[in-house]
Amino acid sequence: MRRTLFAGLLMTAIAAAAASCASGVPAATEPPPAPTPSPAPGVDEVPATPQPSATPPAARTTFVIVPEESEVRFLIDEILAGSAKTVVGTTTAVQGSISGDFADPASASLAPIVVDLSTLRTDNSFRNRAIHDAILQTGIEANRYAVFEIDEIEGLPEVAVPGTSYELSLTGDLTIHGVTRRVTFAAMVTPVSPTRLEGTAWLTIPYAEFDVRILRLPPQVASVGDLVTLEIDFVAVASEL
Repeated sequence: MRRTLFAGLLMTAIAAAAASCASGVPAATEPPPAPTPSPAPGVDEVPATPQPSATPPAARTTFVIVPEESEVRFLIDEILAGSAKTVVGTTTAVQGSISGDFADPASASLAPIVVDLSTLRTDNSFRNRAIHDAILQTGIEANRYAVFEIDEIEGLPEVAVPGTSYELSLTGDLTIHGVTRRVTFAAMVTPVSPTRLEGTAWLTIPYAEFDVRILRLPPQVASVGDLVTLEIDFVAVASEL
């Protein structure tokens, strides 16, 4: 009886001790969130630096005609000493420019193309004298220059690709011998590189439209045609300015 009572008291003491230990351990809790750092007093936040665009906008370039690499011509048919002949007069005294960029050809702007007709030469000095003194009368300042002011271009691509040739129509006011007419030149233009343009343009028209007359012919010339073909071969390079 005494052994049983002792055993019961022992078990009760052990249970009480276990309960006491369990009640003394605090329950696990979540750690408090870390505080959000605030900027130091008097220091502004610096915005992020914008990254450059992968494709920068194309630069606008001015291309200037190079007279030494360009030529303006007229061609007219005649009967000389019983044989058909095409007379060709040439000059390199030409000026002009075009501003634009290859990414947007439609935005191009053109300065007038100006040709000094007093510098025209053919293969015959007597004919040269007749052209300047009697036909074009380039000794008169108002007749000295031919001017082509282009205000309409058809056939431009959306983007100009270097090395590709483009067929264009160039329309504007052409002034020769003091007379201005609305004309359209056919043209072939090639952007050879980002800094060089090459092209040719041509037009056939009755020269009488510019009040040009051939009143006297030398004995060896039986007749002269009524049409004149005007041509230009040009090279234009990017200006350094």
